[in-house]
Amino acid sequence: MNRVINIEDLENSDSKTLKYSFEGNIEGINSIKPIKADLIIKSLGDIIEITGNVKGKVKLECDLCLNEFEYNLDFEIEELFAKNKLLDEYGQETELKEGQFMTDLEGADKIDIYDLLYQSVILDLPNKKVCGINCKGGDIFLSENEVTDPRLDVFKNIKIDPK
Repeated sequence: MNRVINIEDLENSDSKTLKYSFEGNIEGINSIKPIKADLIIKSLGDIIEITGNVKGKVKLECDLCLNEFEYNLDFEIEELFAKNKLLDEYGQETELKEGQFMTDLEGADKIDIYDLLYQSVILDLPNKKVCGINCKGGDIFLSENEVTDPRLDVFKNIKIDPK
């Protein structure tokens, strides 16, 4: 499976559009089911737009109880790439409207779709990975009453005189 899209192939295609399908594991992501992506890649003049859907099932570790659980991936991709170098005052990634960014290809002749999928999956994972709404964190965490710090014992006998 080709992991990159050649921009020249995109420009020479019918209606400057390519369909790209991916099904497999992505290195660094603990997949239970293969990651599937169906993408449409369009050349819009100086901009390349990649849209599509990504699905799969990954294994995550709960941040509270440290048990593994399954997480279903199902999200949309919408990425923009500038074929030619953006103006020097902009960085490699430029925000167009709130929440929408364009990546500068800096004249590159290929787009690494595998890397795009890796980044998209990582960004779709929850910030706080919790196995379920009722997760109590297991036995490894102490309750509030069990938390003691001997350095704070000096404050137990302080009396404040209200005036």
